[in-house]
Amino acid sequence: MNKLLKLVDVNLNYKTDNNLIKVLQDINLEVQLKETLSIVGESGSGKTSLIMLIGGLEKATSGNIFFENDDISKMEEDDISNIRRKNIGIVFQSFYLIPNYTALENVSLTLEINKINKSQVIAKEILDRFGLGHRLNNLPSQLSGGEQQRVAIARSIAMKPKLILADEPTGNLDSENSNLISKILFDYVKEENSTLIMVTHDHNLANQTNRKIKIKDGKIE
Repeated sequence: MNKLLKLVDVNLNYKTDNNLIKVLQDINLEVQLKETLSIVGESGSGKTSLIMLIGGLEKATSGNIFFENDDISKMEEDDISNIRRKNIGIVFQSFYLIPNYTALENVSLTLEINKINKSQVIAKEILDRFGLGHRLNNLPSQLSGGEQQRVAIARSIAMKPKLILADEPTGNLDSENSNLISKILFDYVKEENSTLIMVTHDHNLANQTNRKIKIKDGKIE
């Protein structure tokens, strides 16, 4: 396997008034291309912060984060954004769809930003694949929670990213929709040879990944 991601002695601290909060401590982690990895742990243990660091949405206090051969921890925000836009898809628990855009527009916007031709055609194909061909012109408010999460996943994979980061992707869903969303994610990474790193409280979901790590008090156990 080829190494996609490597974290070396990564720390994340926050300062509040006179206090230093150690969010993540001495994180060392390697993730291979095509691997599926789940991150588990109690609320507040640092799981989401780790996802944010990997996705370049947070800056590490110290240490190095290599995406392929690029040390994103030392990059300027524009360069990180460029790597993220082309290589990393992020799925959040709360969907974050644009409320006044249809399902089709929410997905095609990602492609348009990246100057991809026939963006709406590609977006329609992805939504069809996820069973949402009949919902193309619906606004997020007209979709169920499961449908909104499918649109969010469709948006995240529109650029065929090498890495998908999913932060509690089934956290707001019932069991039926949770099973559907997890199947969509795992089927996609298998078919496209992508890598999946997922934060979840669902141990059944975590057990479906190739590997599972636990974060406790900001450290990998």
